[in-house]
Amino acid sequence: MAGRVAAVLAMRPDVADAAFPAASRARLDALVALDPGPVLTDFGTPRAREALAGAEVLLTGWGCPVLDAGVLDTAPRLRAVIHAAGSVKHHLGPDFWARGILASSAADANAYPVAQFTLSVILLSGKRTFEMARHYAEGGFKDAATSPRFGNAGRTVGVIGASRIGRLVVPMLAREGFRVLVSDPTLTAADAAALVPAPWSVEVVGLDELLRRSDVVTVHAPSLPETHHLLDDARLALMRDGSVLVNTARGALVDTDALARHCAAGRIDAFLDVTDPEPLPPGHPLFLLPNVVVTPHLAGAMGSEVAGLGDFAIGEVERYVRGLPLRGAVREDDLARIA
Repeated sequence: MAGRVAAVLAMRPDVADAAFPAASRARLDALVALDPGPVLTDFGTPRAREALAGAEVLLTGWGCPVLDAGVLDTAPRLRAVIHAAGSVKHHLGPDFWARGILASSAADANAYPVAQFTLSVILLSGKRTFEMARHYAEGGFKDAATSPRFGNAGRTVGVIGASRIGRLVVPMLAREGFRVLVSDPTLTAADAAALVPAPWSVEVVGLDELLRRSDVVTVHAPSLPETHHLLDDARLALMRDGSVLVNTARGALVDTDALARHCAAGRIDAFLDVTDPEPLPPGHPLFLLPNVVVTPHLAGAMGSEVAGLGDFAIGEVERYVRGLPLRGAVREDDLARIA
């Protein structure tokens, strides 16, 4: 073990097992001197302080405690934190960034399951699947299937946010034959055109225009102070009657109370994988509306998909050991534009 990079795992034990199954753990063991003790879940214990004292690489995941100044003081040799999950905002704060430690996130690996989930929901919502399933359970059977409300042909989908997930969703939608609108203040027409191969295309528009023109609106913007309640009552009112709102990004982007009112009026349908607050309290109106489906933040990597996050993280460890730039590098100035 002498001379090898010392690494420590900090996350929930079940997450460690899912992200690093036996074959992956063997790959990791071949790259670094992995701390042999239990996965760290509390940085305040004597065992954690001992492990952190010699750690050069900290592999983190869901359930990792916050790395505040006190914790960082116990890890004088720490040079890289590699996160086998998406956002690093929950455990890396100002104290971390001031120390010049490298950070990496597996957000790219987590993006595809979210994009795949989003496309599935959009296709299902166009068929009014959830409404029809309830109708069927009540004794109805396709008696409204010829209504122009049903179907995906000729539909326009508006994508709010050209994030890493938004940029995956756009070509998926184009290949399915949707007309695609995108609203993002950082996206140029040339950037948008590069997202989809010919003969498909995408149109960059302002947010209000996107809301007015779309049959489905899917949200992929980061949750920042300036995007809090980006879809407020006034903006939701711009959406077409019979349109669908899909949110797999962050709940705070949408005014929950306003959305509940618009859905209760029957004007728009909603599929929400994220909410504000999260979770919603039992009995919340959104749970009770027949035109709303709420799922428990499951669009990202789950179950068998979590190993993909671990594989990405192991790749980053290998790049660190070899002195190569990290593919998922996160810098402090990135925080203002990422989830």
